[in-house]
Amino acid sequence: MVILAACKKSFLEVTPKGKLIAQKVADYDMLLNNLDLLNTSAGNHILMGDEIAASQPDFGALSVLTQRCFHWDDVLYEPGDDAAELTVPMRNIYTYNMIINNVMDAAEGTEQQKKSIRGEAVAGRAWTYFLLINYFGKPYSAATAATDLGFPIVRTADATETKFTRASVKEVYDFIVNDLVTAIPDLPLQVTSRLRMSKPAAEALLGKVYVFMGKYADAIPQFNAAITDAASSAIPVRLYDYNSTFAPGGAFTPIGFFGPPYPTTPKIEENIYAKQIFNAFAFSSAVTITPETVALYGASDLRLNFYSPYPFGGSSVYPDGMLRRVGPTVIQLGVVLPDLYLLRAECKARLNDLAGAKTDVETLRGNRMPAADAPVPAAIAADQVALTKFILEERIREFASEGYRWFDMRRLSIDDAYKSTVGYTHRVYDASGVTDSFTLKPQRLVLRFSPKIMAQNPGMTNND
Repeated sequence: MVILAACKKSFLEVTPKGKLIAQKVADYDMLLNNLDLLNTSAGNHILMGDEIAASQPDFGALSVLTQRCFHWDDVLYEPGDDAAELTVPMRNIYTYNMIINNVMDAAEGTEQQKKSIRGEAVAGRAWTYFLLINYFGKPYSAATAATDLGFPIVRTADATETKFTRASVKEVYDFIVNDLVTAIPDLPLQVTSRLRMSKPAAEALLGKVYVFMGKYADAIPQFNAAITDAASSAIPVRLYDYNSTFAPGGAFTPIGFFGPPYPTTPKIEENIYAKQIFNAFAFSSAVTITPETVALYGASDLRLNFYSPYPFGGSSVYPDGMLRRVGPTVIQLGVVLPDLYLLRAECKARLNDLAGAKTDVETLRGNRMPAADAPVPAAIAADQVALTKFILEERIREFASEGYRWFDMRRLSIDDAYKSTVGYTHRVYDASGVTDSFTLKPQRLVLRFSPKIMAQNPGMTNND
């Protein structure tokens, strides 16, 4: 790759300053190994989950941006700031588009190799747009998606483009679905690298997109295919059994000051397709999970090994039993098996396949706690609404402090049956108890574009 020349910054002010020159199929293949495609950079949405609380005096020492995120403020960024939610994703879209539009004309390589590389880029673009529409578009509602403002759809790798128009939420979701449906037949069946897109990863992602569209019956076949195809991976793809990994001498022991010794991203066997953010709050005493979230865990739940009752470097416990997440310090937001099993369980429960839902959620729980404590209570397992809520709570238990909850809150907020499961209050604590609280406005389930973006695009409509 060669950087040729600087160019005028465009709408998002994040596209590369020049053109990337790739001539051979091998060049395009190497572009997909770019670590920018792995690191998504933004973790502000972790602070926006309803499972999060804040602790003083450390919270007051956090950056203004971090505090604004926790407050669910309308404006997060200063006028001159670049928005982290856009910087790397838009750079990645540039790279994906460059591959999509040019690899079929590249020198050397077979037609199958070219299609496979293009398929990876198309599916990678779909993942990136799914992230962006869940930052900047309203939750998908069939009744309003055609008129709700979404995100600009960019199909070319043109660093000089300066005018962009927001597509509707429906148009963006249709774009994502079409990308995945188009890519899947050309993708490799086996997972050979967690850093690269594969058929099971794209199938799982398509299923998740359908869940966020409320198309639960359409999602299940995709999840089924993903789980079946992942079983033939060339590298290990499996759920970790915490009963073994946290046993004496297990892979996640000894638990030290920075939490369990969790594997690095390329070696995480629960990963099918890796996308990651750094969890800076693992080194902060300011951010905890709420007392209500702590109460969701049973005493034998081995996921509690990823939490500490103490502030970073402190010896006095948090009030009301709150806990601080200590690991892993790198959060996986791509395609991971726990998410896949819980999403399939949720779909089955919503469609009244209670036995299938119970099996899926217990598959995960059996790997997170002693076998005697893994079964879903009988009264819950026999009730569709109760079981669905139990699965949604299991998602909190599995992913608390990792940013997943923000996206679940968005889709659940417009779900008449389960909107009551979304919390709208953030609380700040000190040793004496609650010192302050903040209320989430429904409008702030959608991020606003930063002042810098709006200044560059005065004709573009911002979110309310």
